[in-house]
Amino acid sequence: MFASRSLTLAALAVAGIVALPLLAVLSYVLRDSGGVWSHLASTMLPLYLLNSALLVAGVGTLVILLGVSTAWLVTAYRFPGRALFAWCLILPLACPAYITAYVYTDLLEFSGPVQTLLRTVTGWEAREYWFPNIRSLGGAVFVMGFVLYPYVYLMARTAFLEQSVCAAEVSRTLGCTPWQSFLRVSLPMARPGIAAGTTLALMETLADFGTVDFFAVPTFTTGIYRTWFGFGSLTAAAQLSACLLVIVAILVACERWSRRLQRYYQTSTRTQPIPRRTLPIGGGLAAASVCAIPVIVGFVVPAGVLVSYAIETGDPLFGGRFTGFALNSLKLGLVTAIAAVSLSVVLAYAKRLHPTRAVRSANQVASLGYAVPGSVIAVGIVLPFAAFDNALDGLMRHWTGLSTGLVLTGTIAALVIAYLVRFLAVSLNAVDASLTRVSPNMDAAARLLGRGPFGALVHVHLPIIRGGLLTAGLLVFVDVLKELPATLILRPFNFDTLAIRVYRLASDERLAEASTAALAIVLVGVVPVILLSRAAARGRPGDATTRTESVVDGTDRQPATR
Repeated sequence: MFASRSLTLAALAVAGIVALPLLAVLSYVLRDSGGVWSHLASTMLPLYLLNSALLVAGVGTLVILLGVSTAWLVTAYRFPGRALFAWCLILPLACPAYITAYVYTDLLEFSGPVQTLLRTVTGWEAREYWFPNIRSLGGAVFVMGFVLYPYVYLMARTAFLEQSVCAAEVSRTLGCTPWQSFLRVSLPMARPGIAAGTTLALMETLADFGTVDFFAVPTFTTGIYRTWFGFGSLTAAAQLSACLLVIVAILVACERWSRRLQRYYQTSTRTQPIPRRTLPIGGGLAAASVCAIPVIVGFVVPAGVLVSYAIETGDPLFGGRFTGFALNSLKLGLVTAIAAVSLSVVLAYAKRLHPTRAVRSANQVASLGYAVPGSVIAVGIVLPFAAFDNALDGLMRHWTGLSTGLVLTGTIAALVIAYLVRFLAVSLNAVDASLTRVSPNMDAAARLLGRGPFGALVHVHLPIIRGGLLTAGLLVFVDVLKELPATLILRPFNFDTLAIRVYRLASDERLAEASTAALAIVLVGVVPVILLSRAAARGRPGDATTRTESVVDGTDRQPATR
């Protein structure tokens, strides 16, 4: 009983830490910002809303087209390279959107190699031809769509793999062509997974800072940063953060509403997976081309350009200073990964031992942070930390006449807490998925052998789920390496990471020098992508896709057979 109470209190404490930044942001909604908010509301807020809406609409359309089409092709057909594309289609997840944006800007701008070659071949002058401007809202949609479509691909492919051939055969007997069967049967049955993947991609879109900032597209994330550091108004930045938080909540609510009555079940236990049809030569080449384009655009081109730049130019600080950037990223990633896995074990084990409503709610609250942009979390961290530092400094001045300065604000501890709030859901769902596979009989056996709850956890459960713990830690580690807005806002003075190094050099139009740090981030990001591909290749959701779906839903349920 004591162990259960301790775990319950610990789970509630973790949920409170995750909820604190969100509550802090909401508490500033009605405060006076000294006229800054009224100025923003009359000038920039409509533009933030419009650009964010257009960005969400454009990216959502593109990720659905790319993700669903490629998922259906590799699931239902045989064509040249199908087995290779099945896992290569996930590779763009290894490239952060802001790095891909830097690469394509360098390639497609007026002085870039593409337009230079075009003028050389055609003899055109600068004003004699039209070329799309990559630094625009359309450019942001293009980059984010080709980077984020794997979320939809993973969820759609999982949904297609879970379907039985029975439903498709019935539609064929009723006179449907293969195309009609896909549109009327397979696609509607996969809608819940597609909606979940799309929602996750759109939340990443709203959270992005590096891409829209580099392309000069005013959105809520850039507005929060500029309001805080440009206008110097933390209150107005919190109010903008609250607006973005409401938009994210509406997005998640719409995803749940869109599939509120959609439940698909197999009526027979004798099911067979959808057989793959062999395409003719022409159709096979067309299918291979459709699958190759997203991989080439989303991963091969950015990675190839970074490798080329890193070899030719590279970071001028490569050596001692660059090692310092890498070590800073490594420290933050390792500390956050260990803390996230530890807290996830507490939450998941508390739910296993004592699955009360309070504990289940704590697990759901702990998963909310993944849906919140890093810039919003950064604001939510600074507000209570700054209040604490000011209160402590006031007390010390009153009692001792000494100033304590900033104890929490602007420290690595604040940055790690922000990472935990943002990425705890990633670790929690991976750990919970592993722990639920351990038979309850193992708990009973441990009790019979004299082990208490904590003894069973240390000597039985943790050794069994060590693979899941490693996966959870690795996923959090890579996410921390790629995170830009929270790091940019909360990092201590003169404390730069690989992501900050890339951002600073690219902002100064020094992409060739930024390539070294960018390539390091991409190479590290390939590791969890391989884990995702292995999970998807098993033909069931697996740890990675289960984690994705659970994050979107805010629950920890096991995926049902549709």
